[in-house]
Amino acid sequence: MRKLLIDIYYVWREEIKVVFRDPAVILFFLVVPVFYPLVYTSFYNNEVMRDVKVVVVDDSRSSLSREFVRKVDATPDVKIVGCATDMQDAQKAMWRGDAYSILYIPSEFSKNLHTFKQTRVQAYSEIRSMLLYKALPLAVTDVSLDIGANIRVEDVGHGSQKQDESSMQGVVSEWIPFYNTTNGFASFLIPAVLILIIQQTLILGIGTLVGTHNDRKTFTIASHAHIGKSINSVRLTLGKGLAYSLVYIVVSVWVLRVAPYLFHLPQIGEPMTVAVFLMPFLLASTFFAMTLSYFVSQREFAFLLLAFTSILFIFLSGISWPWTSMPPALKAIAALIPSTPAIHGFVKINTMGASFEEVWPEYLQLWVQAVVYFILAVFMYKWWIRNYDPQYEGKLPEKE
Repeated sequence: MRKLLIDIYYVWREEIKVVFRDPAVILFFLVVPVFYPLVYTSFYNNEVMRDVKVVVVDDSRSSLSREFVRKVDATPDVKIVGCATDMQDAQKAMWRGDAYSILYIPSEFSKNLHTFKQTRVQAYSEIRSMLLYKALPLAVTDVSLDIGANIRVEDVGHGSQKQDESSMQGVVSEWIPFYNTTNGFASFLIPAVLILIIQQTLILGIGTLVGTHNDRKTFTIASHAHIGKSINSVRLTLGKGLAYSLVYIVVSVWVLRVAPYLFHLPQIGEPMTVAVFLMPFLLASTFFAMTLSYFVSQREFAFLLLAFTSILFIFLSGISWPWTSMPPALKAIAALIPSTPAIHGFVKINTMGASFEEVWPEYLQLWVQAVVYFILAVFMYKWWIRNYDPQYEGKLPEKE
């Protein structure tokens, strides 16, 4: 046991040297996790957008369509800046930067409403920011519900005030947002993105290291520098994983605690509960990144791996797309990614104030992933040693 610990220590020590000697890895392990949460959160720190510029294309030209436009303009999220004769003119207004969204009202709008048929309006928006995209659909939805309620009153016939109110709204309801009191985009999405930043920068940094070794077609890296020690693939995996995980303990404090504090994001979870929950996540993400790095045949391929997986992983997490609406096949794929249970558990603890017992299933899932990806990483290193350093068979030659 003592020899095992000594060998792991030497692998850890030499791998730390490798990390801090490579400027690209320092960039991915330290600089990007420090600045990316600040940059990304600053984009959405306003939480909501007000008076988003909208241009209207009204093919109906009726009193109902004009009423619809007036009510949309009266909402706090939207500001009607003008009307266009057709969609081509409206698109030109967006290209010039005069508006961010287009509201299109079809010619049959008034006719359908007067004949009690369902009608549609179309909302187009830029996607440069989700806050801009969010404003118009919300405003149009609220106005549609209000006009629909008035039509129901006219259909039933005017009665007393209470009867009209009952016709407009069969069930009296009040919108009370839990946890995300501002109903803002940052409080909703940023906690999930911060978890993904940790996983993806690990993939990027470890992939860069592995790509460098693959470029050189050699496995004689600094982790083998302790000549004469029997350092097999298991000890290599443990030592390297420990090196990366310890670096990311410090990084995680900044990403998940300090950065959200600077932007006043919800943090109502117990810090110790968060720390205990994230321990298997760091291990699972580290071994997951080491396993994925098997496919990084060149140093630059780490960027392709990052670009291919980032958007996919955030959608599969069930945050930007409802988890309950995802098909079982996608849920099965999502269960293989450490960020999925980590995002679910972290949001429950840090944003909703859940106890450790309430995130126990996610906690166990992360430990299972850590064990599985550790085993896969061990086989990966064994394959590398066999193919890139055939003279190394568990024991290094003595230094001359």
